[in-house]
Amino acid sequence: MAEVTLPQLGETVTEGTITRWFKKVGETVAADEPLFEVSTDKVDTEVPSPVAGVLTEILVSEGETVSVGTVIGVVGDSSVLTQSVSPLVTPLVTPSAVVVENVPTPAVPSFNAPRDVPEPVAEAPVTTPAALVPALDNDKRLLSPVVRRLVNEHSIDVDTIDGTGPGGRVTRGDILDHLDKIAISSATSGEAVETEALPAALSNTPVAAMPDAPVSTAEALVVLAGERDEIVPLSKIRQLTGAHMTMSLSVSPHAFSVVEVDYANIDNTRAKIKEEFKIAEGFSLTYLPFISRAVTDALADFPHMNASISETDLIVHRYIDLGIAVDVEGFGLLVPVVRDTKEKRLRVIAREISDLAARAKSRKIRPDEIKGGTFTISNNGSAGSVLTMAIINQPQVAILSTDAIVRKPVVVNIPGGGEGIAIHPVGRLAMSWDHRAFDGAYAAGFLVRVKEILETRDWSSEF
Repeated sequence: MAEVTLPQLGETVTEGTITRWFKKVGETVAADEPLFEVSTDKVDTEVPSPVAGVLTEILVSEGETVSVGTVIGVVGDSSVLTQSVSPLVTPLVTPSAVVVENVPTPAVPSFNAPRDVPEPVAEAPVTTPAALVPALDNDKRLLSPVVRRLVNEHSIDVDTIDGTGPGGRVTRGDILDHLDKIAISSATSGEAVETEALPAALSNTPVAAMPDAPVSTAEALVVLAGERDEIVPLSKIRQLTGAHMTMSLSVSPHAFSVVEVDYANIDNTRAKIKEEFKIAEGFSLTYLPFISRAVTDALADFPHMNASISETDLIVHRYIDLGIAVDVEGFGLLVPVVRDTKEKRLRVIAREISDLAARAKSRKIRPDEIKGGTFTISNNGSAGSVLTMAIINQPQVAILSTDAIVRKPVVVNIPGGGEGIAIHPVGRLAMSWDHRAFDGAYAAGFLVRVKEILETRDWSSEF
């Protein structure tokens, strides 16, 4: 018999919501086969069974939130099969699985935080069945511990909030929505904006401090839908993305620079190795790994590009963690991070980008794999864009958009002297950058260095 516990899904993750059990009590499960899905404030992911056997008990029902280390089920022999525990029963915990509850420092929640998931009846293993407790002495409504913590931290009057949970109960999502409204109202009136109400939509990096100056916010227009219209409610992800992008635009004085790159040099290498590469690696070799490697090398020459801004300081990073924005269809954007790219050759970078992107799209990526990042690449060219002005991923100081590569006439040097016209693959690299960190000459120098590396390096040495 093996107890199934909620695993540690990142250094800062202390709890998770069970969103789905893939097996029912009595069904067999193989070792490493997906057993349940958990949603945290960082990411949603599938968790495999630690052993092979039969799921004999489910101690935490779908929709409940529990602390890391909580025993949520049991996989054992079918002879000890028992009935699933009622959702109102406190999870059973053996002495070795007891976790001391700690209250984490409030962090900026991820854009894919499970804010619409009904609040749990138990947040952590306790010794009494009273999982729901009053928020304040003068509040008679029952709230989960995580909601009570938010209510107390922000001195919120829960009577002013319409609960969307079972029986009208106030959920974690309701509290965060309330904080968002306060933040927007504060921004309009020129007051400081609480960072917890403005989640990082593209990654889980800390949000830079908001400026003291008033933030101008245009009042949203109200449009009445007619009989020929369809109403599609904006998802939480879209709303949070908008909040983060608005914050980024208000924090950073955005500037924009573009260079055009001739990819003929890279195509010469790709043509020679693409078949061998696909057989060996299991995926096609695209332009993105070449661009990632060139960006990594150029950042070493322009270190202020690989930095973050914290109030009046520029924090220059001595390592390069490259974020690659991935479009998760029907879900939103995730930014998996390839760690320490300056220590890796192109083949390894290509392998990690392919793996991270595939798991991001299937929602199997771990929270720690989308945390941090010192520079971001947004690969819009794969969707056909020819020029994109991306918004900076705070608190970084620049984001590079790789736009579509198309064949077009270019001027080339003819051996022996003179010039001619040839058809080459050409694409633009467009970069949004923070004018607080450096000026246009520095930004242009970086882009020209990336262009030079892509067009002149002997890339065959990377394989």
